[in-house]
Amino acid sequence: MNYESFKQEMASEQKVNMNYDNVGASMAGYPEAMHECPNMMMGSCCTPIYECPRENVCHRYICYEVPHIMPCNTRIINHHVYRHTYRPEYTTCEENVISNVYDRGCGC
Repeated sequence: MNYESFKQEMASEQKVNMNYDNVGASMAGYPEAMHECPNMMMGSCCTPIYECPRENVCHRYICYEVPHIMPCNTRIINHHVYRHTYRPEYTTCEENVISNVYDRGCGC
């Protein structure tokens, strides 16, 4: 019995309990297992060993465009700045001081 006929036979027997893809995946390493088993005689059959299921995870990102209304107000502020400047205007004033001097030196 060759490997292909063995695979077909096992697949037809296991279809009741398992999905065909899982059986094929569990038997994928079967020819290598025959070389690793020294007590196994050629032509004899072993029941396949079912491995733990392998799970492939596919992350999908679905992007959505969500419009947001953001009001923008423009405020105008008018600054009125009064700059005070000083320029001199010269004026004059006059003051008169009167002093009285009495001479007492005459012997009076």
